[in-house]
Amino acid sequence: MRLILADDSVLLREGLTRLLADAGHEVVAAVGDAPALLDAAERHRPDVAVIDVRMPPEHKDDGLRAALEIRERLPGVGVLVLSQYVEPHYAARLLAGSPEGLGYLLKDRVSEVAEFLGSLERVRAGGTAFDPEVVRQLMARTTRTDPLSRLSPREGEVLRHLAQGFVNAAIAERLHVSLSTVEKHVNAIMDKLDLPRDPGYSRRVLAILRYLES
Repeated sequence: MRLILADDSVLLREGLTRLLADAGHEVVAAVGDAPALLDAAERHRPDVAVIDVRMPPEHKDDGLRAALEIRERLPGVGVLVLSQYVEPHYAARLLAGSPEGLGYLLKDRVSEVAEFLGSLERVRAGGTAFDPEVVRQLMARTTRTDPLSRLSPREGEVLRHLAQGFVNAAIAERLHVSLSTVEKHVNAIMDKLDLPRDPGYSRRVLAILRYLES
């Protein structure tokens, strides 16, 4: 895939560029600030932009604001946000729109090469890829509100895996249960969250949005 990297750390940019090249991907631009990121995204139209939350010029949420602008102006570009720490507020802001083609990982996750590359592939394919710790903290923010409080612990666990972008078969493998068991949990989640059965909507996406946006 074709990628843009945006991080103010030269070492991280160079390391990711080598890692991605070794995996057969092309880094079409590697930049260190938000204005350069927006310019590169407009010029190259990559498959995915990998973006740090905090970067120049203000060293606050410049990367996040650039990611939101890319999501609005270039909806075909996947966005994978990297952060040093869990920042649920930033994740919730990203999810104010559609979660398709979106990821949010902690930088430590990059060292787990296979998982990082898998996350990029899911985002490129229009799926989601959220760090388990980010999802856990987002989930914790919403368990006090209905209808999320109706979910059983196992259903909550399945929903966290859905938010990370895993399909039912992968969830079954990770939880060491049968595929039919996962399917039953997913159906129960949809019903307990009172999600519409309108064929024009993805109930799976609505379920993720229901708690990640809270």
